[in-house]
Amino acid sequence: MASFEQLNDRARQVRRMYAQREVERYGREWSAEELALGFVGDVGDLVKLVQGKAGVRDRADLDQALAHELADCLWSVLVLADAYGVDLEEAFTRTMDELEHRLR
Repeated sequence: MASFEQLNDRARQVRRMYAQREVERYGREWSAEELALGFVGDVGDLVKLVQGKAGVRDRADLDQALAHELADCLWSVLVLADAYGVDLEEAFTRTMDELEHRLR
């Protein structure tokens, strides 16, 4: 299994590839705000798949699509954290510590 650092590096690599494509198509890279809007779209797709898991929407490849969309959402979170200079590993650890403390 990949480490958090490896996941982050891979997300950055794929982001650079998207950035090149954006420059070719639009003459510029997407802004952080546009990346966040893309994430909102991914979350919408994820919710539809969650509905599928609840039996509300039919889809033949539901489990595969759900795994794919969760990975897309994780990629978006990693890329947004990078765009805003957030040390996500540290922030996640701190936040989980705070939640655990609150729940005790």
